[in-house]
Amino acid sequence: MTLQLSVPPTTKNPRMTGLPVAIIGAGPVGLAAAAELLERGQDVVVYESGPSAGHAIAQWAHTRFFSPWEYVVNEAAARLLEKHGWEAPEAAKNPSGAEFLRDYLLPLAQTPELAAVIRYDSEVMAVSKEGMDRTRSARRAQAPYQLQVRTCCGVQTLNARAVIDASGTYGQPNSILSSGLPVRDENAAERIFNALPDVLHEDRETFTGKHTVVVGAGHSAANTLLKLANLVRANDGTRVTWVVRSKNPHRVYGSAADELEARGKLGTDLQALVRDGVIELVDSFEIDAASVADGRLVLKGRRRGEDFALEADQAVAATGFRPNLGLLAEVRLAMDEIVEAPRALAGLIDPNLHSCGSVDPHGVAELSHPDANLYIAGMKSYGRAPTFLLLTGYEQVRSIADDLAGNHEAARLVQLVLPETGVCSTDADGGCCS
Repeated sequence: MTLQLSVPPTTKNPRMTGLPVAIIGAGPVGLAAAAELLERGQDVVVYESGPSAGHAIAQWAHTRFFSPWEYVVNEAAARLLEKHGWEAPEAAKNPSGAEFLRDYLLPLAQTPELAAVIRYDSEVMAVSKEGMDRTRSARRAQAPYQLQVRTCCGVQTLNARAVIDASGTYGQPNSILSSGLPVRDENAAERIFNALPDVLHEDRETFTGKHTVVVGAGHSAANTLLKLANLVRANDGTRVTWVVRSKNPHRVYGSAADELEARGKLGTDLQALVRDGVIELVDSFEIDAASVADGRLVLKGRRRGEDFALEADQAVAATGFRPNLGLLAEVRLAMDEIVEAPRALAGLIDPNLHSCGSVDPHGVAELSHPDANLYIAGMKSYGRAPTFLLLTGYEQVRSIADDLAGNHEAARLVQLVLPETGVCSTDADGGCCS
């Protein structure tokens, strides 16, 4: 049974008059939220910390989505684009990150409607209630939100009637250590790369002829492993070891029943590479420490109850991501203490309980918090849980937009049908969106 949070009804409040809905992040979910709200006649402002829309995607633009175009375009955004002559890409094709930016997200951000409301190089540092921190209750519901936004001109304080945090998690990678603590040895940390390096192009020299350990059992790990395998076949001396802390990586291997063909192929191709010895798999390895000795990266920990160590030149941390909740420290959130997702959503996505690729329909009710009209949406709403799909975020912000526009009944008629993976497991080492 889904836990439901009561959602306070929208009321007339003179202190909110003329204030916009503030959206944090100009990624696909943030811009979808803006398009949904504009379509309903709501005022919005979008704060993006980077110099352009989709700044995080640009960092892994070489990676191809395993979802085709039909699953990565928001309907309200498409309607806005079509007003300006946009033609949708071929629905069945799988875009790369670069193609997604070029053919969809950047044109969306450049529409006159959105271009007028996006503020680039604007980092939201903190969100609170005007004149009160999280401990003050008197007249709290009547107070607008207050955002501290850092721009090239300094820090500005701006008000909003509602806040949608769609800032994502890409800037907050998980550690390779099983404890979750960061690697403190600076020499070792320098040899550990973030997920999805451009192995075959920009970073090719870094990986050619080296022994690389890829840590993680999600789709971002699979993407990197497949590309490193090309170097193994093309260059003598290149080695790849894949480390997972589970007993086996069957969730990544997938199933013939996967409804996303590219996601299924990702797993079957990886399984074949392990079987053929191109990639060495080290399962059940809990990494406790990382250091450098004699010019080599040394990973130490436990494997099947015994001390175990692995040496390599470098590692890739494909261990997933976590949300940065620091900017929301002064507002009242209802967050799950394990997954770091909204409490009513956490039970639907907790990888200890559920990782089948399907998620029950959810929207404004599951995403609401004690402070009304405050939402965490998109990949950040999943906290530390993997396997987020853009379709999920699009339905989230559709529901939120309806509620903020006063269409409370429509907001609660949520529908979410996701492509099934055909696999259920309790593996939770991280995954890549869409």
